Amino acid sequence: DSRAVLGTKSDDDSIMAIQLTIDLKPNLPQEEERIKQCKGRVFALQDEPDVYRVWLPYDNSPGLAMARAFGDFCLKRFGVIAVPEVSHRHLTERDQFIILATDGIWDVLSNEQVVEIASSASSRPFAAKAVVEAAVQAWKCKYPTSKVDDCAVVCLYVDKFCDIPEPKQKDLSIERQKSQGGPGYLCRLETDSAVEGMQMKGLPLQQIPAIVVEQNNGLAPVEPPLASCPVNEENDWEALEGIARVNSLVNLPRFPPGDKRSGG
Repeated sequence: DSRAVLGTKSDDDSIMAIQLTIDLKPNLPQEEERIKQCKGRVFALQDEPDVYRVWLPYDNSPGLAMARAFGDFCLKRFGVIAVPEVSHRHLTERDQFIILATDGIWDVLSNEQVVEIASSASSRPFAAKAVVEAAVQAWKCKYPTSKVDDCAVVCLYVDKFCDIPEPKQKDLSIERQKSQGGPGYLCRLETDSAVEGMQMKGLPLQQIPAIVVEQNNGLAPVEPPLASCPVNEENDWEALEGIARVNSLVNLPRFPPGDKRSGG
């Protein structure tokens, strides 16, 4: 139920929004057709006519508000799948950042509003926080009697990477690994050309997180200094602190502490 939106510069140098993904809601024609072919049902409740949900064939549960999901195993035989739709886009020097956010954001803020809030943030590390705070406030104003939906945001800046010259295919390989500093993307460079290219484009090596340069057949991790990661301890926060409900109406059983069924 998340959406990706690109913030890019227009001809007049202002920031505009380009939606990169499609919200895979149950009422989309192709999604609804697949669910109904699998004997699932799709309809909205009277008190929320704009929110279509997936229901079991002979039971008004669980009421899942998305057509594709991990988990939700009770609906796997009735049309809810976990296969993503994959698309590709070539980044240009105009592209600035990508916003990935849950539907709690998009239910109350438009693509243009989110991009404007992120681009106007006081600093990049606080762009996601600014979007979450604006969405929570919008929920309270638009739906004062409802609980705030989950609001989670990731802001990925691409303006310093899109114009880096691509090394040869054998020069660069990216893999997901774990290092002493914790999980991160490790970039193995068999030559120095890619690193020099990054530095020539204004990206110091210290600002590249978890870069691993292969030297003498070994991996030497280069971690960014702590000074390059500003943290405001007085205003510490969590991006998921606004979670108040889930996208399913099913009630999960609760077990008392010590009950063998609870796994405790």
